[in-house]
Amino acid sequence: MVDHFGQLDQIFRALGDATRRAMVQRLAGGRLSVTELARPFPMSLAAASKHVKVLEEAGLVRRTIEGRVHHCELDPRPLADAMSWLGVYTAFWNERLTDLEAVLSERQHVRD
Repeated sequence: MVDHFGQLDQIFRALGDATRRAMVQRLAGGRLSVTELARPFPMSLAAASKHVKVLEEAGLVRRTIEGRVHHCELDPRPLADAMSWLGVYTAFWNERLTDLEAVLSERQHVRD
């Protein structure tokens, strides 16, 4: 049995860091080496590699090695899982806001 919530925990943990979110955003534009991925961030290559490892563990990044160059590629499937989970709560809040709008509209009509 797959631990669905464990996987979601890893995804949200990975995305809970601004640097990793920025890395995911950069990888949405295509495959990059770890060096290219790390370039805009004020950190060592070793630190960037640790961020990539967290993204890999969450399933968000696939790393391939060609010689001495490590390439990273985004795997968007875990993002779809996270969006699906969040979608339940989006529907929940949309329903509540629609109910609130109806109550406020009714009160406005009573005042008029």
